[in-house]
Amino acid sequence: MALNRLVFSILLAVFLASCTAGPANSDPIPVHSEFSIQSTVLGEERVTNVYTPPTYDDGQAALPVVYMPDGGIEEDFPHIANTIAALIERGDIPPVILVGIENTERGRDLTPDSTTDFDRDYAPQTDGASKFRAFIRDELMPEIESRYRTTAERTIIGESSAGLFVMDTFFREPDLFDHYIAMDPALWWDDHALVRRASEAMQTISGEKSLWFAGSDAEDIFTHTRELASILDDRAPDNLRWTYTDRPEEQHSTIFRATKEEALIWSLGENRLNN
Repeated sequence: MALNRLVFSILLAVFLASCTAGPANSDPIPVHSEFSIQSTVLGEERVTNVYTPPTYDDGQAALPVVYMPDGGIEEDFPHIANTIAALIERGDIPPVILVGIENTERGRDLTPDSTTDFDRDYAPQTDGASKFRAFIRDELMPEIESRYRTTAERTIIGESSAGLFVMDTFFREPDLFDHYIAMDPALWWDDHALVRRASEAMQTISGEKSLWFAGSDAEDIFTHTRELASILDDRAPDNLRWTYTDRPEEQHSTIFRATKEEALIWSLGENRLNN
């Protein structure tokens, strides 16, 4: 039993190392703006990076907004902003605003509550995701809407622990966003509680929503993403447009970059909701 616990702990350490957002490929930093919010909900200052397409400054149109955890300059903001810029230039998606939220305590903010000792070793704070979601909903979104010309259409994108946060938000507060994108979401969290509750949670989804998610070769993830896809096959409501991309040729560390264009085009391209 002690040996199994040791092996499990080693696997967790390896997984968490791969989950930590970082400047993986030295992506060029796009032209963007940055501001900070002193969050009452979180009790700390939070840095936000915002990319607007070149046409924004010369136009009057309001634009949809894509929100992204792991959104620091030393995290995933540069490569997602550059991808969005390229997709807009090619006409694959319409102009959008990207809002990247820089991490402070990633494990705390991106994880819901858990009943397992194993998870508490990673994130001893309970249900930090609820507070982080409240920060986005009650403080960040109003600030973005006061600073920029925005429509009501909102998207959220994330990978790994951020993908878990995306899925947790989809099931707990589906009306917060219109489009949900999750690469390799850490659905093993809390003994895969989100998957176990999926059928019941889908009954709360109102209005048209879209969900795109993907799984890599990581067994502790694809086991649960495939199970969720099977549940959606049987139980997804008619107002949910969804797709699952199974990518066993990709690793946990590569799937974000390998699937980001596909995900953004499917979610925001010409066949998206809210046209």
